[in-house]
Amino acid sequence: MEDIYADQERLRGFCQAILGATGADAPSAVAAARAMLHASSLGVDSHGVRLLPHYDKVFRGGRLNKAPNMKFARTRAGSGLLDADNAHGALAAYAAADHACNLAREAGIGAVGISRTSHCGPAGAYALAIAEAGMIGIVMCHSDSFVRLHNGAERFHGTNPIAVAVPTQGSNPWLLDMATSAVPYNRVQLYKSLGRELPADAASDHNGLDTNDANAVEMLAPLGGKFGFKGAGLAGMVEIFSGLLTGMKLSPEILPMGGPDITTPRDMGAFVICIDPDGLVGRSLLLAGMDRYLTALRESTSREGTTVMAPGDREWAEATRRSKIGVPLDPETVAEFRRLSQGAKIAAPF
Repeated sequence: MEDIYADQERLRGFCQAILGATGADAPSAVAAARAMLHASSLGVDSHGVRLLPHYDKVFRGGRLNKAPNMKFARTRAGSGLLDADNAHGALAAYAAADHACNLAREAGIGAVGISRTSHCGPAGAYALAIAEAGMIGIVMCHSDSFVRLHNGAERFHGTNPIAVAVPTQGSNPWLLDMATSAVPYNRVQLYKSLGRELPADAASDHNGLDTNDANAVEMLAPLGGKFGFKGAGLAGMVEIFSGLLTGMKLSPEILPMGGPDITTPRDMGAFVICIDPDGLVGRSLLLAGMDRYLTALRESTSREGTTVMAPGDREWAEATRRSKIGVPLDPETVAEFRRLSQGAKIAAPF
């Protein structure tokens, strides 16, 4: 079966309606749909609308608070903690981004730790929200164990993503959004369904040894291949910021995202940093410097048959393409959407 393409606004409405049908309040449904559409519009499909069935399940199961009472406590001039009250991770992360921006406007930098949150979704969505406010956003979050350590033979860290967004003089910010694992687990699932071999140094079997067979994957490898200590180190940094500075669990202690228990909150953490350039060199100098930097980068010599791109260039190009053709929905997602549509009596978005 071929992918079906769906209009982005119809998808947004469908996601909000399905989550509303679970009893989730409007802010939760709007934030979750906003984050999913961010990912789906930029081609980050692993964190896009394909997550809707999972969110529907955990809202109904009780893992997520359908009407959270989030509380923010300012601890210093430029720092604070947000107790998310087991909210959907997107609602908590967008709220933390707003608080961090407010702190940074006064102190020059704002750092907000998020406690009692859940699956964060696309970290780049929240960093981008800060860049759209004219400041630099840094977002990181941990997750349940699925990535081995360098030379390790068991799951330890989560995929523990890091995202950074910087405003530019153009319409699209510089946007880095990366996992600290070699590949996302969704890539393994995709290769398994296609019967394709995985690239080298992407995933490991139950002994922690590299495997190209997607069916034999027991854990992901850390970013860096033979130099995987770098990816493992970055994952550890995310663990410290997201888990320890927020007083939450470590990755090995977090209940699995797809596990059988969908009633118990997972006690996850995340961390958001906002830097106001006016607290340093000033916004105008930053924007001029970004223009100079990106011009030099994109005009630099590339290898034959390739193109040099800045972080985000590929995603912004895909966003332009998808704004015209819609978001591709794979057959599994289409089937799940039809099931949700029939169960909630809400028209499917295709």
